[in-house]
Amino acid sequence: MSRTPEFLPLSDTAVRAVSGPSGRHAALIEDAFKVLIETPGGGVTITGDVRGRTGAKRALRDLSERADAGEEVVEADVRVAVGEAQSTGGQASSRTVRKGSVSPKTKGQARYMEAMASHPLCFGLGPAGTGKTFLAVAQGAGMLLRGEVDRLIVTRPAVEAGEKLGFLPGDLNEKVDPYMAPVWEALTDIMGADQLRRRREKLEIEVAPIAFMRGRTLAHAFVIVDEAQNCSRLQMKMVLTRLGEGARMVVTGDPTQVDLLNPRDSGLAHAVSILEGVEGVAVSRFTAADVVRHPLVERIVKAYDADALQTTTR
Repeated sequence: MSRTPEFLPLSDTAVRAVSGPSGRHAALIEDAFKVLIETPGGGVTITGDVRGRTGAKRALRDLSERADAGEEVVEADVRVAVGEAQSTGGQASSRTVRKGSVSPKTKGQARYMEAMASHPLCFGLGPAGTGKTFLAVAQGAGMLLRGEVDRLIVTRPAVEAGEKLGFLPGDLNEKVDPYMAPVWEALTDIMGADQLRRRREKLEIEVAPIAFMRGRTLAHAFVIVDEAQNCSRLQMKMVLTRLGEGARMVVTGDPTQVDLLNPRDSGLAHAVSILEGVEGVAVSRFTAADVVRHPLVERIVKAYDADALQTTTR
């Protein structure tokens, strides 16, 4: 397969934009498409196989157009450009994952991934279909596969089930698994069924209800608290204070979809209100524009948002 360098002419402004601070932008594109990008002057050379060069060129052209139009190019733009190039045939689809690597499809997703990578505690807030849980699972699985953490722990309240776990048949895994279906689907996409099974058997991947986190110190682990809008304030404080040495935590949820008897008891909105701005804490908010499911889902979310707004103004 040919790995002949291919030259892509770009303006000096575009070259600086696609290179990024300390070559960071170019490095992201190189890693995504398994190519080498160099800047000999007047443009860039791309060395790699045909498929990799094709994808890299798509991303580079998109970013260069932004730069030439006078728009600032930041890392989030690079990640979105890479994701779009991959989904249009330059590489595998963004849900075809290798070693936990996932490409965002929107700027909101890109900022979320940056926040998870750079903060020990990150909140991901927004409606269904925005990729909050999938991207968090991908981030955690990637860190586990690279040896950056020892365990991936996923926890969520079972409030929405309307049942007490103790009354359900089976052992803990059999009780919890039905509520964890979205998580298992994401992990299977990212790791493959065989590796997921092996890691789970070695207790490197654990799922448990929020109540089972009490009294534990979660060190060197990547912890995902899913459907956190259904955590009480006490549960939220309890799980947030489980963080130990070398641990990271992502808390996901939709503050508008609280299933508690008294929605005001939700610990998610309360935690965000008092922790946003604290050093080491990031808050990423998604909108209907970040929905990546069927196009109809975005319109449904917008319709419900508009109805909620009318209700509050009556």
